[in-house]
Amino acid sequence: MAFLADSLARIKPSATIAVADKARALKAAGRDVIGLGSGEPDFDTPDNIKEAAIKAIRDGKTKYTNVDGIPELKAAIAGKFKRENGLTYKPSQISVGTGGKQVLYNAFIATLNPGDEVIIPAPYWVSYPEMVLLAGGTPVEVPTTQASGFKLSAATLERAIGPKTKWLLLNSPSNPTGAAYTRDDLKALTDVLLRHPHVWVMTDDMYEHLVYDDFVFTTPAQIEPALYDRTLTVNGVSKAYCMTGWRIGFAGGPEALIQAMSTVQSQSTSNPNSIAQWASVEALNGPKDFIPAHNKVFKERRDLVVSMLNQANGLDCPVPEGAFYVFPSCAGTIGKVSPTGKTIENDQDFVTELLEAEGVAVVQGSAFGHGPNFRISYATATSALQTACERIQRFCGNLK
Repeated sequence: MAFLADSLARIKPSATIAVADKARALKAAGRDVIGLGSGEPDFDTPDNIKEAAIKAIRDGKTKYTNVDGIPELKAAIAGKFKRENGLTYKPSQISVGTGGKQVLYNAFIATLNPGDEVIIPAPYWVSYPEMVLLAGGTPVEVPTTQASGFKLSAATLERAIGPKTKWLLLNSPSNPTGAAYTRDDLKALTDVLLRHPHVWVMTDDMYEHLVYDDFVFTTPAQIEPALYDRTLTVNGVSKAYCMTGWRIGFAGGPEALIQAMSTVQSQSTSNPNSIAQWASVEALNGPKDFIPAHNKVFKERRDLVVSMLNQANGLDCPVPEGAFYVFPSCAGTIGKVSPTGKTIENDQDFVTELLEAEGVAVVQGSAFGHGPNFRISYATATSALQTACERIQRFCGNLK
């Protein structure tokens, strides 16, 4: 009899973490590797946020807190939702978890029964379908295309909804594509959802502030107030505030759902780190002038990477609206032979040979449910991006 749970057979390890681990191992072995697989800003956490954490330590704010967040942080989150999204939430409608991933997972554990379906547009963040599977649900992966901007259409959503559909999970701006839904895009989807009252909406808005070219961010409950009572709006401080390691995510939603998520968390991790919570209060309430300054650099990097990849033989890279990823197609390299004699048969082969030949670590698109593509994170030093893109151009040019 096998010792490990059967549920583990249904899921895969995170491909993005695997790529980062492999890049680190190669560097440790002395290889010159540029890692473009990790989705975290290279900017440091702002000093005022660090100081708030230090003050919390000195003030002895190092004890257990309320399971789903200190009142001060819930108040700051409520203020953020009201100020930036026009959404009104009471403290009892807000949940704070150890990163956005835990918040999403808590919601799935609290709501999914065997056979319940979750619609997930592809490409998707690698963890979405795995979390649904671990929670006992069924992920329904709905393909999008580069021609559609990697965005789910109203007609496609309508076809995907069935009697067992419980959630639609939307991520805008998207990891891995950087695609972002306009107000009109979202209105078309919310119009469909109004016709299906059994379907709830979970939004992953983690990249809300990372948008470019005058793009205006909106979120479904903001677009369609009639969906407020069946929408969980998820966000966090990790990306825009450069706080990935602090592990604070949060959500606003219906009180009964939030309380159920708190119950789940009370029996798993209990409260998020107390010091990180106080730092997050400062992040949400304090100055935000660093965000547009960072975005200016991110946009310059995006434009550099898109331009250089589109000059590489066999690659086609669309311009994303947000986040800090590009998701180029490598379809033009399929069937070609690498310098090692390996035929490139899919995106997995492409990224493997690229790492071996040129020391550039990227993530295969098939890990995100869409190939033949690959994801590059441009949240790294501009000089490293320039060198990496030159290596990619050389690699593609050497394919026969």
